[in-house]
Amino acid sequence: MATTTAHDTQTARTLAVVQQVEEAVNRHDVEAVLALMTEDCVFENTFPAPDGTRHEGRAAVRTAFADLFRSSPRASFDREDCFACGERATVRWRYHWIDADGTPGHVRGTDILRLRDGKLVEMLSYVKG
Repeated sequence: MATTTAHDTQTARTLAVVQQVEEAVNRHDVEAVLALMTEDCVFENTFPAPDGTRHEGRAAVRTAFADLFRSSPRASFDREDCFACGERATVRWRYHWIDADGTPGHVRGTDILRLRDGKLVEMLSYVKG
């Protein structure tokens, strides 16, 4: 008979938060994303190459997500794979968008996530390219 450990419980909580973040991002709901992040959160996006931009603290992260949602109003993420262990997770995704002229596009990437006390403290994004 298998037993549940504190580590298993934390991993399950991490996976639940990852799912909630994905749903909020796909709704383009900045406030819901931020509700799942700590005050001292860090988000590193994928642009400009090669290192992206580092956003530190909720105000900076709010601006980064608001800009993303405003610039890509029809964009969405599809999860390809997710792995979690304790308070860390890795998500492989495909980001889809539609250009102003109606041309669809996508890019594949991954997020490396770290939680603290059930909230995201770090989200580092990388793309294939």
